[in-house]
Amino acid sequence: MFIYSVKGSTLKFFAVLSLALVVLVMLVIFVPTYDSSALPTGNDVNYVNIRTNEDRIGFLSQFSWTVKAEPVLEEEVTIPAEFDSVFVNYNDLQKNQGLDLSRYKRKTVQHYRYEVTNFEGEETVYANLLVYRGRIIGGDISSAKMNGFVYGFKGAPTQNTPDTTPAS
Repeated sequence: MFIYSVKGSTLKFFAVLSLALVVLVMLVIFVPTYDSSALPTGNDVNYVNIRTNEDRIGFLSQFSWTVKAEPVLEEEVTIPAEFDSVFVNYNDLQKNQGLDLSRYKRKTVQHYRYEVTNFEGEETVYANLLVYRGRIIGGDISSAKMNGFVYGFKGAPTQNTPDTTPAS
């Protein structure tokens, strides 16, 4: 039987333990969590592994949208640390479709905009996608008009019901 023991200085032991604890706390604070149960469910919509142009077009086709083959815009955007009223409203739209941008504050994400080709009744409609590390974290279907509409990926929430907006 062999017995091997190592005696380290107490000061070194606590220094290494403290450093490990600091690294663990930093990881918990700065690395976003990816809770797969927080992803939207239903209709087998895939929000992950969206890395190529074909993946993005395929994602939109899950909601029956057809788009032009190439995006009209590709850019990096940073989700702000504090949401103003416009961004709060936009995040409410995201929450209604099972997404939440507040988990990505201060993160730089990819924004892709595609022109939708099968939207009835509008001249130009765009599909916007926000992608972070191969995951759809937000997006919308919106009119190109200044005071146009903005919907979630499923489109108008009342598209099969009569218009109930008051006449102006």
